[in-house]
Amino acid sequence: MNLDELLKEYSELESQLADPAVHADQNKARTLGRRYSQLTPIVTTYRELESVRDDLTAAKELAGEDDTFAAEADELEARVPQLEDRLRHLLIPRDPNDDKDIIMEIKAGEGGEESALFAGDLLRMYLRYAERLGWKTEIIDSQPSDLGGYKDVTVGIRAKGDEGVWSRLKYEGGVHRVQRVPVTESQGRIHTSAAGVLVYPEAEEVDVQIDPNDLRIDVYRSSGPGGQSVNTTDSAVRITHLPTGVVVSCQNEKSQLQNKESAMRILRARLLAIAQEEADAAAQAERKSQVRTVDRSERVRTYNFPENRISDHRVGFKAYNLDQVLDGDLNAVTQALIDAEMAEKLAQHS
Repeated sequence: MNLDELLKEYSELESQLADPAVHADQNKARTLGRRYSQLTPIVTTYRELESVRDDLTAAKELAGEDDTFAAEADELEARVPQLEDRLRHLLIPRDPNDDKDIIMEIKAGEGGEESALFAGDLLRMYLRYAERLGWKTEIIDSQPSDLGGYKDVTVGIRAKGDEGVWSRLKYEGGVHRVQRVPVTESQGRIHTSAAGVLVYPEAEEVDVQIDPNDLRIDVYRSSGPGGQSVNTTDSAVRITHLPTGVVVSCQNEKSQLQNKESAMRILRARLLAIAQEEADAAAQAERKSQVRTVDRSERVRTYNFPENRISDHRVGFKAYNLDQVLDGDLNAVTQALIDAEMAEKLAQHS
């Protein structure tokens, strides 16, 4: 969509949002309002650029008569390329999921109990990061390990403001490798293990239509590590989506109904990801860069405890504040990934 089309769309949105009848449908009003907010920076920058260009033309015409206008013309001339550059950045096509909340799965991989402990460390890192940004988090399902880690844990993360969670955490998908001396190691030797992270944009019911006839729902008794937390009723739920073969299990909640609702949330997110992969080759390539097999070689990031170093291998990011990163200070590494994607998009559209 070119700039003229966006300006026309913005004007139409203004008219629609000024109509009280539109606000009778809250979902429609919210959708229109979100799109209006997305376009506002583009329109504001364009209008400012046009204003500066007009002022520059006038200042140049008067510069011969008054030195004050000559100085003003120089200032305005310097602002034009700055505004043009800002507008160029704003016109780069956005990821349509950037405003969405996410569902994240963290899975222990090679490394046994140490990998499960690392999965727990990653969960804490994301929870602390979300807390710093004022996001809401919710453990949807989990399979704890005997030493307090996680074999598998699923968490929902929701934003409060305009910026969606997906826009900052979509890059976390992949194999995360850790190098440290495990608590189970008596000789003090450094081990390498891995955990996998999968990130899905949270899907609304309107995003994914699921035919109840396509679902097989099994119920069973939930269980915890070492036989603890064993439920005496069939409250755990396993849902199989027959057309795709996607299987989701939930046992965290006490009631069968709550577990079913949680499982449906995860299922919708997974099916949305599958639908987008099929529709968009770029999305398919991106999803392939996430976890295929959670082994130690196929990694996106390494957490080296002896050196207090974190390295993101996709963009060459390296920092020696691993302790702070694991405490939720993820901004520098996520920004490096955002900047790299922006640079790539600029190169494609230049």
